[in-house]
Amino acid sequence: MAQSAPPAARRSEAGATGMRRRVITAPPVWRELLLVVLFYTGYTLTRIVLVQDGTGPAFAHADEILRAERFLGLDIELHLNQTLLTVPWLARTANVFYATMHFIVTLAIVVWLYRYRPQHYRWLRTSIMIATGVALIGFWLYPLAPPRFLHSEGFVDPVTALHSLGLYASDASGSLTNQYAAMPSMHAGWSLWCGLVLVRLASQNWAKLLGVLYPATTVIVILSTANHYVLDAVAGMALIGGTLWVSWILYTRCPAPLLLARARVAHRFHQRSGRRTDRSGAHSAP
Repeated sequence: MAQSAPPAARRSEAGATGMRRRVITAPPVWRELLLVVLFYTGYTLTRIVLVQDGTGPAFAHADEILRAERFLGLDIELHLNQTLLTVPWLARTANVFYATMHFIVTLAIVVWLYRYRPQHYRWLRTSIMIATGVALIGFWLYPLAPPRFLHSEGFVDPVTALHSLGLYASDASGSLTNQYAAMPSMHAGWSLWCGLVLVRLASQNWAKLLGVLYPATTVIVILSTANHYVLDAVAGMALIGGTLWVSWILYTRCPAPLLLARARVAHRFHQRSGRRTDRSGAHSAP
């Protein structure tokens, strides 16, 4: 006669099952909005703070990147930059694309995931946040001057050359961000994340096609506008690929003990938050 599992084991299995069920549902919208605001604010402020040691190291690293690309035969940025400038209307369009689509498309995909693919939302959201956090370390350890600053190499910034709209079109906008945060390229990384989400999860063929075209277009734009190097784009995409794999493992193949530990931490956090709320309510009661 088979023996039933001990009560502790049954509780562990039930807790793990419940945790897995919660993982495939989207969290409360208010919490996600707060998380996005806090994360993006922290990301932006950190990028600004990470401007350190002047610009000397950033330009030295730019020389290293160019030498490496020439050795590997990957230095196509100057040719793309010069070609783009021969078509002014296309260059202006590329400037606006670079300044806006990076944020608009990524945010739209995040909202679409939350609304229509909640079972995939948590691990995909976590993957892009981890990648962006790791990228901040790269910005700090390896400041890099973008090609548009290398006038001696023949690069031209299409924003200033054509007096068009762009991410750094004014001195004020340029001073509010770290223009030496080029390695890895999160324009390339985020666009690959968006593309993979559409190709994998969209049901319409036209949306899947956009998932292929969007990252390809983004890479061409960031190179031709002289904002990034080929190696920046490769690093950003590799980073996204790695964090997607790690996040998928953590959320879909996570061992039961880790799931239970995470559930206990979340439970204690909610208990403490509830106690603080009760105390503040008691103090404010007439």
